[in-house]
Amino acid sequence: MPLAFPLSMALCHMLYSSALVGVDKINKATQFKMTAMDIEPLSADNIKPLTELVLELWPDCVFDEEYENYKNILGSKNEICYLIKEQEIYIAFIHLTIRNDYVEGANELPVAYLEALYVRPNYQNLGIGKKLIAAGESWSRQKGCKQLASDTELNNFSSINFHKKIGFEEVNRIVCFIKEL
Repeated sequence: MPLAFPLSMALCHMLYSSALVGVDKINKATQFKMTAMDIEPLSADNIKPLTELVLELWPDCVFDEEYENYKNILGSKNEICYLIKEQEIYIAFIHLTIRNDYVEGANELPVAYLEALYVRPNYQNLGIGKKLIAAGESWSRQKGCKQLASDTELNNFSSINFHKKIGFEEVNRIVCFIKEL
């Protein structure tokens, strides 16, 4: 009988430790699915957090300039941003425009254009980008668009793979030039 107590304690400790390891193994995706996720259109209330996300995507940008750029989108008929927040923290955004000029690979105008899509690194690969694209596609259809276009840098392989994964087809690769005059 004296051995029973230490074995029980050891067993309890082992079970408790296993449970903690199991908790640690719950990935961010599982945790994220357990919480509410809100998709919000751009508003005066969320321009600041949007601008902060923009600076995470493009760190060379200046906060005040980007804030003004996105403030100008409010009320626009041809531009929209959607943000996703988990509880009270904004974690992702999409920015779309309607283009009526030439768009590489498009065969009909107007074309909805994916100007930006960003998901914070800890929330990537959880379907958030796909949810934002779906919201953008819905908005684009409401605007009479039959195509959604996008672009990315030639060496941005994660973006290229994401585009292909969600149904985009690559239509061209270009190298851009400029000459000072």
